[in-house]
Amino acid sequence: MDSVTESCKIQVIDKDMGTAETILCKSPLRRDLHSKKDMERRRLALVFVFWVCSVSPTISAGTLGSFEPFLLGPEKYQMSFRSTGYLSFFLSFAVGGLLGDVFLHLLPEAWNMAKEGGLSENEACSQVGLCVLVGIFVFIVVEMIANSGGDQHNAHNNNVLQEKGKKQVTGYLNLIANGIDNFAHGLAVAGSFLVSYRTGILTTGAILLHEVPHEIGDFAILLKSGFSRKEAAHAQLYTAGIGLCGALFTLFLGTADILAGFQVYMLGFTAGGFLNIALVSILPDLLKEDSPARSVGQLLALLLGTITMAAVTQCQ
Repeated sequence: MDSVTESCKIQVIDKDMGTAETILCKSPLRRDLHSKKDMERRRLALVFVFWVCSVSPTISAGTLGSFEPFLLGPEKYQMSFRSTGYLSFFLSFAVGGLLGDVFLHLLPEAWNMAKEGGLSENEACSQVGLCVLVGIFVFIVVEMIANSGGDQHNAHNNNVLQEKGKKQVTGYLNLIANGIDNFAHGLAVAGSFLVSYRTGILTTGAILLHEVPHEIGDFAILLKSGFSRKEAAHAQLYTAGIGLCGALFTLFLGTADILAGFQVYMLGFTAGGFLNIALVSILPDLLKEDSPARSVGQLLALLLGTITMAAVTQCQ
């Protein structure tokens, strides 16, 4: 009795009886092909994640960098951030972008993930809402702790230190929230490539489209917080690297399903952090504007940021 193997079929030939029978099986060759396809998908996912993590902050940094004369003025004059009218417009755009990101992207996505995890609508709403409250509370506590230090015997110096500390803390809190958001995006990009090339490319394009206006707002927030343009650009690249870590983690596990429940908590917590940054750390300073013309401009910039995120969400 001889045997001939072709693809995943085994043909058994009985010379004595003059019969032949074909048996279907899962051959090692087919398993090897599947393994090669999985490895190729992971490799392509890694390439695209590197691309997204590198391009989105670079584009945003370069875009705002071209507005340096308007944002900061000539370096020799050392124009302060608060007195720079153009910077307030970008901060207003950032507030609108953060609000749009929270209510049109993060919360709906977290709610859908919670429902897909088997929760009812009420349970999903409660879980996501609790995560948002935790994010707000944690960011408020961190900011209160950072602003509690200082020399109590010198009121003027203490106020200056508190104001400086507040600005710095706002920037670092934004980096933390942005890093968590990027980690979730890394999970999504890598997980989508494990499904199919088409899904991975569509997810990558959607996230990149969403991240560019968001990164522009983040850049303005970092400038307001006392970061130089170079420091802000480097900080954004570092947070983008966190997204790469999320992608590598997913590729290492070989699936994103294990982390689906964890993503709900991350998205809700990030939404709470963004709300605190937009409404507590940035908006009060914008409301101090005395010029009616600048106030109208800030309002229009805020609306533009929200509309931009809404348009991006619709495109996704």
